Amino acid sequence: MQFHELLAIFTTPWGLALLGLCVGSFLNVVIHRMPLMLERQWRADSAAMLELPVKEDDTAKPLTLSKPASRCPSCGHAIRWYENIPLVSWLVLRGKCSACSARISVRYPLIELLTALLFAACGWRFGAQPTTLLWCGFVAVLVAASAIDWDTTLLPDDLTLPLLWAGLIAAAMGWTLPLTEAVWGAVAGYLSLWSVYWLFKLTTGKEGMGFGDFKLLAALGAWLGWQMVLPVVLASSVIGAIVGIGMKLSSRLREGHYVPYGPFLGGAGLVVMLAGPQRVLGWLGWA
Repeated sequence: MQFHELLAIFTTPWGLALLGLCVGSFLNVVIHRMPLMLERQWRADSAAMLELPVKEDDTAKPLTLSKPASRCPSCGHAIRWYENIPLVSWLVLRGKCSACSARISVRYPLIELLTALLFAACGWRFGAQPTTLLWCGFVAVLVAASAIDWDTTLLPDDLTLPLLWAGLIAAAMGWTLPLTEAVWGAVAGYLSLWSVYWLFKLTTGKEGMGFGDFKLLAALGAWLGWQMVLPVVLASSVIGAIVGIGMKLSSRLREGHYVPYGPFLGGAGLVVMLAGPQRVLGWLGWA
């Protein structure tokens, strides 16, 4: 079997769904560990700036995306390879640790399943071609960034900036959209939310969003083009309003607490990507 034939099979929706399950398992690690890694680095940098000793917890054990090996947070049981098969292991174990029967969050298999479905959707949307893998990478970063922002109200530069540069490079290589559209998409994405931020702050004296939101929308603009920036903002506002109302009705939205905007931007970006520019413009009557 030749390489292009193998690639064609691999980039079918079913092949991408299997890849998505594996990538989703890795994204669970990213979502859990990246905020901890950043917090540890911030403490170390602050201690060095203030000439204070670094906490022993920050130096005793290395913490990366690959080390230490996954363990049960309740009993410390090392997760064996056959207990870490995406989606399957959680179902076989019935959502419990095999050693202490502690509950394993249902979010782990949900992230794996969501990533698999989105990868398959990329295969359906873009067809069996190498650039489909680029869009799968775009999807993976959005899933990880959205989940981290939902948990911590933090959009790491380690995710948003590589996504932005990847979009510009992909456009420069002729793999996605014309480079001028990508550049102006990044500019429009950043400046639009930057302007809203300062208008809101000058009017109310409060900060309505974080700088990470600017960078995420700039990245979406680099991948989707300047014409899609406004549809993404509109769609994210609608999604955010629906989720916010649902949380308010279920008493999950407490007064004084922020609802992060990043997940709604990410969700809107995925909707626009899968629908396609022409269909989105047609929905809005701008075609």
